[in-house]
Amino acid sequence: MKILLTNDDGYQAPNIQNLFRKLSENHDVWIIAPENNCSGMSAAISFLKDTEIRQVEERIYAVNGTPADCTYFGLLGIVDFEFDMVVSGINHGANLGTDVIYSGTVGAAVGGRKLKYPPLALSVASYETVNMDFIVNKTAKIIDTIKSLPEQFHGKVFNVNFPDLSEDECKGIKITSLAKRGVPSKPIVISSDGDIKKYRYNLSGEPVDEPTLTDARAVKDGYISISILDYDLDQEPLRENLKSFFNE
Repeated sequence: MKILLTNDDGYQAPNIQNLFRKLSENHDVWIIAPENNCSGMSAAISFLKDTEIRQVEERIYAVNGTPADCTYFGLLGIVDFEFDMVVSGINHGANLGTDVIYSGTVGAAVGGRKLKYPPLALSVASYETVNMDFIVNKTAKIIDTIKSLPEQFHGKVFNVNFPDLSEDECKGIKITSLAKRGVPSKPIVISSDGDIKKYRYNLSGEPVDEPTLTDARAVKDGYISISILDYDLDQEPLRENLKSFFNE
């Protein structure tokens, strides 16, 4: 299988390099990833500027652009064949709940929805991954399962979050909903000079307790979370109801 492997932490990030080595044992894998860290870019594209792409070595390209740029150029410009799947990650840090809206890891995966197999966005709830061998081995098994899913799952994005636990400590896999977060922390003032202030984003809001099993709860309890993201943005039932208010 031909896999486009990307991320938002940059092509040199330890997690993507470890996953590249593991997946290359059984697949034809190409890293097409950002030159530098692009966390929080969502699915932004470099629409109004030229994008520089540098071949680092065989099957590894560094893109001076966003994570979504990497998928776009990887699928439509860099190689002369069609990839079977886009795999994004493994991100340093979790992408849970409504954070997927901002996630560059998820944003890079979105562009692979029309390929032979659904794309994966992968993250681990740690910035310095300790249990890498278990996580990359488990990722390879998850990819094999995704390949065998029926057609009803095509066009979706699978968001996978790992706790940074060993094989013995990890309790298994749970299929989860996205957690909702409370009010985020106020931005941090970095400096102030007259009328100009510099701010930095602070922490996201804490996950809200819900009756369903959420990704945040599953990871906290020691499970691997898999959530299904649907990017069909149309809402047919609401659209039909709205006609009674606006149709003239």
